[in-house]
Order: sequence, then C-alpha cells, then structure tokens
Amino acid sequence: MDEILVDWDEFRATRTQLGAAFVRILGYFREDGVKSVAAIEEAMRARDARGLVMPAHTLKSEARQFGAEKLGALAEDIEMFARRCVESQVSPEEYLPRVVELRPLFETTLSALEREANPLVRRRPSFGNAVS
Repeated sequence: MDEILVDWDEFRATRTQLGAAFVRILGYFREDGVKSVAAIEEAMRARDARGLVMPAHTLKSEARQFGAEKLGALAEDIEMFARRCVESQVSPEEYLPRVVELRPLFETTLSALEREANPLVRRRPSFGNAVS
C-alpha cells in the first residue's frame, strides 16, 4: 500500500489546536523521535523484543499527532510485531528490514514537517497537497 507520508489536514488541525506551542511540541517530537529510533535500533541489535515495544509505541503516537501517517504505520507495525514476539518468546530479528526502514523514513518525515512548519515557507493551496 502506498501510504501518504503526511496527512496535511491532520498536521494543520494539530497546528491550530496547539497554537503558539506548536513549534515547541514539534521540537519535542524531533527529540523524542531521535531517541525512539535509536532505542528501537539498539533493541533490534540486542534482539530484545521487549525493548522495541515502548519506543515504537511512543513514536507511533507522536507521529500520528502530526499527521505523519506512514511513519506512524511503520512504528505501529514494529510495535505489534514486537508484542507478538514477547508473547511468543521469540527473537524479533526477522523484522530487521522493517527497523532499517525506520530512520530514513523518520528523517524524511521530520524534514517535511519542519519545512511546512517554517513560517517563511510559502504555503501550498489547501487542496491536493498530500505528499506521497
């Protein structure tokens, strides 16, 4: 499935809801996301399914708050797989290719969000502006 990178309607709704705090909260998403991605990569290196669950859950929730649907879906996929591994007491290593996709997707998504959040960037029309 070719998911949308960012749901710009959701992004704008969050920006409106957060008001003046939006840029600060987006900064927290950057900081938390960097930590979550690193924790997921470290847990995968250690073959620690339990260690994948919380950072993937956090990344999923925070990404979706900003409309970052594709990143949220990948993080959720990793989280759910890790939970199944914990329940089955098996190594998560077969999901290594999915974890490898995470950092570049996070960086691409964050760049798109920050570019759109920059007040100096010329805004696109509100129709047909989903990024694939």
